[in-house]
Amino acid sequence: MDRPKMTAGLLVALGGNALQRAGGTGSWEEARAQMRATVAVLAEVASEGGPLVLTHGNGPQIGTLLRQNELAAREVPSRPMDVLGAETQGQVGYLIQTELTPALRQRKVSRSVLTIVSRMEVARSDPAFRRPEKPVGRYYTDDEARRFRKQLGWSMEYDGARGGWRRVVPSPRPVRWLEGDAVRHLLDARLASSWVPVVAGGGGIPVVRRPDGGYEGVEAVIDKDLAASLVARELDLDTLAIVTDVPGAAVAFRRPGERWLRDVSLTELERLAAAGEFSAGSMAPKVEAGIGFLRRGGRRFVIADIPSLARALRGEAGTRVTAD
Repeated sequence: MDRPKMTAGLLVALGGNALQRAGGTGSWEEARAQMRATVAVLAEVASEGGPLVLTHGNGPQIGTLLRQNELAAREVPSRPMDVLGAETQGQVGYLIQTELTPALRQRKVSRSVLTIVSRMEVARSDPAFRRPEKPVGRYYTDDEARRFRKQLGWSMEYDGARGGWRRVVPSPRPVRWLEGDAVRHLLDARLASSWVPVVAGGGGIPVVRRPDGGYEGVEAVIDKDLAASLVARELDLDTLAIVTDVPGAAVAFRRPGERWLRDVSLTELERLAAAGEFSAGSMAPKVEAGIGFLRRGGRRFVIADIPSLARALRGEAGTRVTAD
């Protein structure tokens, strides 16, 4: 079956302070208040028309569920990482639906917000499964780390700066979004302006193909920015906007000579990335995702924070990169 061709559209990948305030309590009331500020901007973007798709991170939410699993383990069987990923997609999607729907109505935008629990296929042969490197959950003492390594087979890594151990899991690259075709049909030329799909939360649920052709979840975390890039490509959207907690990308970030990037060519962004200008733990994955998106047919890549997102999409703020 031929896949319907999308018209120009936008994917906004939420992260950072779009979902949870740094240093906050992590309460549901706080999450709702933070989301209200986020959806006011998203409603403004949605009022411009055209396909709009949302993705989001889930780091704090996964951490909370992992801790709840630990505390309840004597009474309730723990759930694996893929199941926790599905739970956080529902949790954050529900939050977005609850707050974005009235914000759209206030702007007289007639769109339904729809959360789609999304699976991402990864390869069993991905080298990440041999070298777990993605930290998840809380910090552990020496005794706890030894116990979990022995009892549960966890890979643990010591963080000298924090003086504690953290569990590390594989972070394989996404190769296919299993719900992609369904969302493409949902956003065809007749329906694109009727929906705001929320998809691939937390990078999507990592699954591998079984010999019988089915799929099964694996203990892993997919980078949310790489997943957002893949989703935007599979939907033929022309703009990928990654929302973070800083107003753009910078050279020499928080060092002498700091310079914020505004309008940048793809070639220049690739040169800066190759020179190591973006830190591995924060901006580098976003830049890699944007480069991959543009090299595979995307037209525009934007990095911004929530307050400046709408202006960044108009070319007035943020970091803006266009295909060569």
